[in-house]
Amino acid sequence: MSRLDGKVAVVTGAAQGIGETYAKALAAEGARVVVSDIADPSRAVDEITEAGGEAIANVADVTDDAALAALVEAAEAAFGPIEILVNNAALFAELRLTPIMKMSNEEWDRVMKVNVRGTLQTTRAVVPSMLRNGRGKIVNISSGTFYYGGPGLAHYVCSKGAIIAFTRSASREFGDQNIMVNCIAPGLTESEGVRNHPDLHVARAPTVQTRAIKRDMVPEDLVGMLLFLASDDSDFVTGQTFNVDGGKYNQ
Repeated sequence: MSRLDGKVAVVTGAAQGIGETYAKALAAEGARVVVSDIADPSRAVDEITEAGGEAIANVADVTDDAALAALVEAAEAAFGPIEILVNNAALFAELRLTPIMKMSNEEWDRVMKVNVRGTLQTTRAVVPSMLRNGRGKIVNISSGTFYYGGPGLAHYVCSKGAIIAFTRSASREFGDQNIMVNCIAPGLTESEGVRNHPDLHVARAPTVQTRAIKRDMVPEDLVGMLLFLASDDSDFVTGQTFNVDGGKYNQ
């Protein structure tokens, strides 16, 4: 028996990259997965089903309450009440390195809207389904950049710091309703977006050298922590942020 047999999971930002890896890992452990993204996630769903898993595709903007309500409705119609939510959708790969003194208000607000408010809105949409289920696991995705800053990425770093703060507050509000809320802070990960980014190549070699484990980090390095937080193994863990970065930040 797999750890997540029969559990219903929603993963946002899962059409490709790290989100797709999360969705496939949950399905491989027996979860029935709603693969959601603002882009068409059908390819990821096809690969899950071809591998013997259960998944449906859902196109939704995490800043659109109506779209999120439709996501929950589709999930419950296909599989039943939701137990697992992975708040992965965020702007990162499309952001260029921009100094604070040149960062526009519009760009700042765009990042905050998707990365922070999107997590709030998705959580708000899914929690009632978790309450119908009687339990829930919310896994928010922050970033290791919060701990050491990231020049040129102040909007992104601040948004990911807010995710850690949101995790702590949400864990207090939902703990007595049997909903656990935790967070993963990944290090710089060799996803498609990072490999193809026009600016981030300057950070890759220095990042490896500052890790205790001196190699590139790949999306699969996040799977173990994700499955722990999504499964019954973490039933007495909430409000925590787990760095998965090869030991870059160890203070």
